[in-house]
Amino acid sequence: MRGVMSAKQHSLAALLLLVPAPTIGVLTVIVWAPGPLGQVVYGISKAWILLLPLLWLLFVERRPIEMTSPAKARGFGVTVGLGVLIAAIIIGGYLLIGTQWIDAAAVRAVAARNDLTAAWKYLALAGYLCIINSLLEEYVWRWFVFRHCAALVPRWPAVLLSALFFTIHHIFALGFQFDWRITLLGSLGVFIGGVTWSWLYLRFGTVWPGWVSHLIVDLAVFAVGWMILFPA
Repeated sequence: MRGVMSAKQHSLAALLLLVPAPTIGVLTVIVWAPGPLGQVVYGISKAWILLLPLLWLLFVERRPIEMTSPAKARGFGVTVGLGVLIAAIIIGGYLLIGTQWIDAAAVRAVAARNDLTAAWKYLALAGYLCIINSLLEEYVWRWFVFRHCAALVPRWPAVLLSALFFTIHHIFALGFQFDWRITLLGSLGVFIGGVTWSWLYLRFGTVWPGWVSHLIVDLAVFAVGWMILFPA
């Protein structure tokens, strides 16, 4: 495939195959075919974005799987600092203006529709998303998507472009469940996170620093969710 396609065509094909998939999954499960069919399509879209980068590496790039040990990664001081700063902005923003902007009853209704009114279920979901899903997103959106964006455009435009791609499906997921203010704030937060974590990948060449920052930020998001769903 490399012999037929140029390097830029190769990266463009990779992005075209991956980037639309999560949006298609979200739109199918929420709008086009809610119910069992939508759940199947959504599950396929999730599996696709996880498997495609690995298959691309093995069969298109024809490179072996190599993993950088977290113990050898650099930049954890920077990434923890950035994660804590963003987390503080999220929690502080909620306490200062979010309590007036966010309709707590609407958020609780969304949680009820998703069977998340029990504290243990909420904490289980938070644990999975903060620890496992954040790492998977770094693998997909930074290791794969950012690398191919950087093959098409200069480094800083690649940071912004990969962050935009990371944000698109979140806009739909938020927009169909929450009002425009939560959707706007949430999407802006996702974009800023995408820029931050792409920059960390660019700076340190591994997903581990971005994952630590991502984990801290997700913890802050779920802390806000906890304050809304389970007020003291």
